Amino acid sequence: MALFSRTIEKLKNGLRKSRDKIGNSLKTVLTLGRKIDEELLEQLEEQLITADIGVETSMQIIDDLRSAWKEKKIAAAEDIIPFLKQDLIACWPERDRQLKMADQPPTVVMITGVNGCGKTTSVGKLSYWLSQQGHKVVLGACDTFRAAAVEQLSIWSKRCDVQIVKHQQDSDPAAVAFDACEAALARKTDFLIVDTAGRLHTQQNLMRELTKIRDVIARKIPEAPHEVIQVLDATTGQNAINQAKMFTQAVNVSGIMLAKLDGTAKGGIVIAIRNQINIPVKFIGIGEGPEDIEPFDPESFVEALFS
Repeated sequence: MALFSRTIEKLKNGLRKSRDKIGNSLKTVLTLGRKIDEELLEQLEEQLITADIGVETSMQIIDDLRSAWKEKKIAAAEDIIPFLKQDLIACWPERDRQLKMADQPPTVVMITGVNGCGKTTSVGKLSYWLSQQGHKVVLGACDTFRAAAVEQLSIWSKRCDVQIVKHQQDSDPAAVAFDACEAALARKTDFLIVDTAGRLHTQQNLMRELTKIRDVIARKIPEAPHEVIQVLDATTGQNAINQAKMFTQAVNVSGIMLAKLDGTAKGGIVIAIRNQINIPVKFIGIGEGPEDIEPFDPESFVEALFS
């Protein structure tokens, strides 16, 4: 699928706080002409950890740098950021970042996440992005638990000019999922996006309900859901890692949509997600408007982070 790309300047602006925390902080220790030694590597590791890249991932990055230094691939401070850029870009194969498509439409994308992570807004942005690609989209409003969630998604459906299947608040979300599948099949839509209720990853009863929704979808549409995308709030930093691990146990998360990346200095969490849980980040949210969704492109991301 051809993914649209906005200018690097837009991404740089959205990642401004993260860039100030990561790129600029690294530059304070990478003074021109400084030779690489163990003291410099220790200072770099400290800077990476404070940027929410995480202890484990930061240690791995420093180990890579140390190996390159000892193998004489790099020698001075000014060599480090170019090396880091290439090292990080290599972590995200293109195949992993693409949306998995059904052999026959509709492709079903199930969206999960905890309360307050920006899930419903992310559903709206994704529906807008898909519709802008010329796809016919149906939304399934399976968040019948939160007050006004259905109404909020209805507003998004009108805003993005996509169809919606909904029931009354407190209806059985699995029944909504069933009806949404029926509608997507009958209307010959390209994509069905299923919004689910926000829940804490520690609420086992609600996590079981999530599994039930997934099973209903799978019975109605073979091999669906084709993607289970978890929305993570970038401002939560390392806690997002624990959330992803718990949701994966319930519904086998296949991709991450990282919301609120423009409002945090914790952009390093993208790197930590890749290294600690090996789930590809497929989209990032870098603004409030429906168009403020960006298919994750590692080259643009790394360039914006370190520029």
